[in-house]
Amino acid sequence: MTQDMVNLSDLCYNLTACSGRVAASPALALLYVCSAAAVLFTVSGNLLVIISVCHFRQLHTPTNLLILSLAVSDFLVGLFLMPVHLTMLVESCWIFGEMFCLLYNMISYQITFVSIHNVSLVAVERYVALSNPFFYVKRVSISVIFIASLMIWVLSLSYNCSLLYFNGIFSHFKICPGQCFLTIDELWSTVDLFVIFVLPCATMIILYIKIFAIAKRHAVAIRANVKCREVQNSDSMKSEWKAAKVFGVLVSVFLICLVPYYVCILLDDFIKGQNVYDVITNMVMLFYLNSAINPVIYALFYPWFQNSMKMILTCKILGADSSLKHV
Repeated sequence: MTQDMVNLSDLCYNLTACSGRVAASPALALLYVCSAAAVLFTVSGNLLVIISVCHFRQLHTPTNLLILSLAVSDFLVGLFLMPVHLTMLVESCWIFGEMFCLLYNMISYQITFVSIHNVSLVAVERYVALSNPFFYVKRVSISVIFIASLMIWVLSLSYNCSLLYFNGIFSHFKICPGQCFLTIDELWSTVDLFVIFVLPCATMIILYIKIFAIAKRHAVAIRANVKCREVQNSDSMKSEWKAAKVFGVLVSVFLICLVPYYVCILLDDFIKGQNVYDVITNMVMLFYLNSAINPVIYALFYPWFQNSMKMILTCKILGADSSLKHV
């Protein structure tokens, strides 16, 4: 429900954590050090991905452009969202004030939309590449993927501004003491659940089931030497299948980090209380940590990322024509 429809006190839970915060201690300092390490790892890992894809011309492909878009959103998570959220977890309450809470939620909504729909676009791109390779080669170019990725960012901004405007957030935004969350009406909650969770997640799951079925069918055909064309193009198909497997891991990890948050959101309709709010806050952090995991997935499965990372860290990319080098 919107905040103009109910009393704000009805939505707030009694908090004692803010008033009972203790002074700096070794344990608190350790938590901040670990938080800083997590932020640094997320920012630096995704920055390496961004520099790699942008710098080396060999990596200018439609698939890698999707990786770039996802890395940008993950980089912004590490730069803007994780420091604030980790501070809130360490302090056990929101200490940044009302206006910063609104700004934080606006950025969070924007990046969450972009991240989820970027990953679903990855599933669409892999499905087209495997199900109709001739169409993919002819029609799916870097410019097409760039426009699709850009549209996701634009649609995210438009959708989230509409969501906040029609729920009166801009006109009379208030927060509970020590908490930072937005309340929207039931209709918008249902729409948001479908747009942000149900539709993209269903797309990922359905398309990857089809992708694995297609890959299995290709493998059987190649082994049986039934389809000569597929035998001749087996190296290309193996490359596409490897990319599909890597993105399959990425999508699986993404869903593992995302689904618990929305399960908690759904349970919140039946279980009210401070404990639910705390669990939801922790699940948000799990979703943010996915941004730190993605560069690790690239490093484990992509030799080009391992090689480009070595060149970046050793400053070899500063050399002449380094962008033309093979990674």
